[in-house]
Amino acid sequence: MIKEWVLGAGIAVLIFLAVLHVNILPLLFLIGLGVLLYVMLDRRSGIQLGNREAPVRHHVTFDMIGGQEHAKRELQEALDFLRFRDRIKTLGIRPLKGILLTGPPGTGKTLLAKAAATYTDSVFLSASGSEFVEMYVGVGAQRVRELFRRARQTAKKENKDSAIIFIDEIDVLGGRRGNLSHQEYDQTLNQLLTEMDGMSTTQSPLVLVMAATNRPDILDPALLRPGRFDRQIKVDLADKDGRLHILRIQTKDKPLAADVDLEHIARETYGFSGAQLEALVNEAAIIALREGKEEISQEMFRDAVDKVLMGEKTGRKPTEDDLERVAIHELGHAIVSELMRPGTVSHITIAPRGNALGFVRQIPETDRYLYTLDHLKQQINVALAGSLAEELHYGNRSTGAQNDFMQASSLARTMVKCGLSRIGIVDEENLPESVLDAEVRHILSEQDQVTRELLEPYRSDIAAFAERVVAEESVDGKQFRDWLAGIQHKQGAFDPRQMSGVVAMGSDAVPGMS
Repeated sequence: MIKEWVLGAGIAVLIFLAVLHVNILPLLFLIGLGVLLYVMLDRRSGIQLGNREAPVRHHVTFDMIGGQEHAKRELQEALDFLRFRDRIKTLGIRPLKGILLTGPPGTGKTLLAKAAATYTDSVFLSASGSEFVEMYVGVGAQRVRELFRRARQTAKKENKDSAIIFIDEIDVLGGRRGNLSHQEYDQTLNQLLTEMDGMSTTQSPLVLVMAATNRPDILDPALLRPGRFDRQIKVDLADKDGRLHILRIQTKDKPLAADVDLEHIARETYGFSGAQLEALVNEAAIIALREGKEEISQEMFRDAVDKVLMGEKTGRKPTEDDLERVAIHELGHAIVSELMRPGTVSHITIAPRGNALGFVRQIPETDRYLYTLDHLKQQINVALAGSLAEELHYGNRSTGAQNDFMQASSLARTMVKCGLSRIGIVDEENLPESVLDAEVRHILSEQDQVTRELLEPYRSDIAAFAERVVAEESVDGKQFRDWLAGIQHKQGAFDPRQMSGVVAMGSDAVPGMS
C-alpha cells in the first residue's frame, strides 16, 4: 500500500514539474538509477537466501505420512504449544523454540516439517545447511539473520501469527566447534544460536525452528540445549505395520492386480525407508508401463524390490559355465537359509544386477532389533553356504564369495565384541587385534564345518535344480521349497539338528524341517 502511494505521489510531482517547464530528465535519470540499484540489491539478497528459502505453498498433512505414528504424535504434541498459546499460557508453559528431527535418510523428516506448517497454519520457509556455508567470513551469518527477518515479514504480510523455518542437513551448519573448524562455520553457527536465543515466545509472529539430520552425534552441544532445540524427535525406519501403511498410501491411486499382497511386500521390505517404498511402487508402475499392462502385478512388485535393492539389470552376459556356478552358489545360500529358518526364501535369481551376478532374497520372519548368538551363527552359515556349495560340486571355490566372506567376518567380529564368543566379555578398546583375529578365525572355521555338514546331503541334487535356475533365470520361493521337500522326502526325515556340528549351536539353533 505504501509503495503504491509513494509511486503515485512521485508521478504527480513529475507531472507538476513538467507543467512548470522544469527540465526533469536529470531527475528521471536519478530515479532510474535508484530503481536499478534497488532491483540489484533485492536480487542479490534473493540469491544469498537461495531458492529453497522462499515461502512454500503445500498441502501436506499428517494423514499423508505413513509409518511414523509415534513421531507424528510427539510432533503434534509439541506443535500444540504453538497452536494453543492462550490456553497453555495459564499454566505458564513456554512455547518451544526449536524441534530437531533425527533419523536415517528417506524416513520423512522433511514431510513432517511441511505437515507441521499445515497443522499450525504457519508460513513455511526451508533451507539447507550447506546454503549457509561460504568461504567468505560473515556471509553465512548475514544469511541466517536475513532468513529470520524474512520469516517474520512474510508471516505479517500473510496475516499469520507463526512461521516455521526448516533447516535440512543442519549438521553441515551446526557441527561441533573446535580447533579444526573454519572461522566462517563458527560465525554462522554463533549467529544461529543468537537468533534462537533472541526469539521471544510472546511476540507475534512466533518463529519455530525445525531442523533435520541423520548425524545428531556431531552437532554442537550449545545447539541442543533447552531453549534452542527443546525437543529431539526420532524419525526411524518403519516396522512391518508402518511399511504396510506407507504402501497403502502410495498405491491408493494405482491400479493393482488381484494377486497383489501388500502385506507380503511389507514383510519382504524390512529395512526400507519411506522414500525407498515410494520408489518401489513407482518402479513397479514403470515395469507395468514397459510391459504394456494396465494393472500392476505381484511379480512386478517383486522385480521392483530387486531393482531398489540391487539396481537395474546389467548388460553383462556370463558364460554357461559361469551361470551354472552362480546358480549352484545361490542354491547353497538358499538351502541353508531354508534349513535354518523355514519359509524365509523369497526367490532365487541369476539375473545380474548392480555388482551381483545373482542373489537370494530372504523374507525376515519378524522385524528384529536384537540378535541372539544362535541367530548370528545362522547368518554366518548362510553367508558361507554359497562358496561351500561350489566346493562340494566343483572341488574348488571362486572369487564370487568375497562379499559373503566380508559379511561372515563382520558377524563374527560382532559376536566377539558383544561377549558372545569363547573369550567371553571383552573391552573392545583394549582388545588386542591378534586375539580378535584369532577368535574370528575360530568362529568362521567352526561354522564352515557346520555349513558343510548341512549341505552334504544335497550334494548330488543341487546340479539338477541349478539347470532349472539357469533355464528360467529366476525361481520363486514356493518352487524352491517344493523341490527341497521332494529331496527331503526321498532321503527320509533328515534333521540337521542331529549332526554333531550343529548340536554345539544349541537345542533351538536349527528349526526342524517341514
